[in-house]
Amino acid sequence: MKLSELKPAAGSRRKPTRKGQGISAGQGKTAGRGHKGQNARSGGGVRRGFEGGQMPLYRRLPKRGFRNVFKKEFAVVNLEALNRFEDGTVVTPELLRAARLVRKRAEGIKILGDGEIKKSLTVRAHAFSKAAGEKIAAAGGKAEVI
Repeated sequence: MKLSELKPAAGSRRKPTRKGQGISAGQGKTAGRGHKGQNARSGGGVRRGFEGGQMPLYRRLPKRGFRNVFKKEFAVVNLEALNRFEDGTVVTPELLRAARLVRKRAEGIKILGDGEIKKSLTVRAHAFSKAAGEKIAAAGGKAEVI
């Protein structure tokens, strides 16, 4: 078998039907749009979500809650994960990304106090939970907000 001899499986490919090419073509005259009506017209049809004048679903359902557009999304890292770094390391957001601890695209990095930290590190992040700050200080490190 050569590359030039390759052919698609029989019946797997169809030529698109050319509409409006005369009565004998099978899709002539009205070209499958039927007679008159909104969908027969050029530019016809209804907008997305329109239900023929019935109150549309997106307006029938109750709206709940509030979305704060000014909220900052943080990528979170637990203290337990920082034990992989050597003693005395300055842990920065760039270092956390390089170590693949942070993959999410977010406005900042927040360190949470889950787990125990066994090494004294200088951790630079955009936010710390209260417990995380205390545990870092107890281990002999520093928590610096950037």
